Parts: sequence; structure tokens; C-alpha cells
Amino acid sequence: MNAPLRVNEALLIADHAFEPFQCVAWDAPNGTGELSLAVIDRTNTRIGSKHVSSRAYSNLTQWARLIEEVRAELSEKGYDLQPWSMPR
Repeated sequence: MNAPLRVNEALLIADHAFEPFQCVAWDAPNGTGELSLAVIDRTNTRIGSKHVSSRAYSNLTQWARLIEEVRAELSEKGYDLQPWSMPR
């Protein structure tokens, strides 16, 4: 896949990447296309977060790397995530 990911595609990927937790995202108010991501648990407690540039989420390789970094951080904190791999 050489075409850039659209924001909706990137968010669908992120939503599945952090199951059984929920991933929520919102646009940065500065109009740069940057996203703020938060992973929340069942009690609506934020357990992880990341600010993401449009360059990172539109590139499949960079997006996969960033998701894996956040997953690793959550695992180090003791959160048990479901197995996941980047869709092709």
C-alpha cells in the first residue's frame, strides 16, 4: 500500500490496535492536522496518550511503528492487550 492513509483509516487501525481498551482521538486546535490519541480503560481512565503528526499517521510504516511503541509502553505498565498486527 503506497497511498497515504486517510485520518479515518488510521483511526480504525488504532481502534483495533489497543483492544480490549478504547482509543479516542481528536484534532489539535492549531489546524496542523496533528492528532491527540488517548487509550482509555473500562473506567474511562487514560492509560496512555500520544500526539501524532499528520505525517506519522498518513504513512503506514510510521503509523505501525508508533502504534507498536504505545503498545509496548502499555505492556510495560502491566496492561494486557490483545494480539494485533498491522492490516495489509
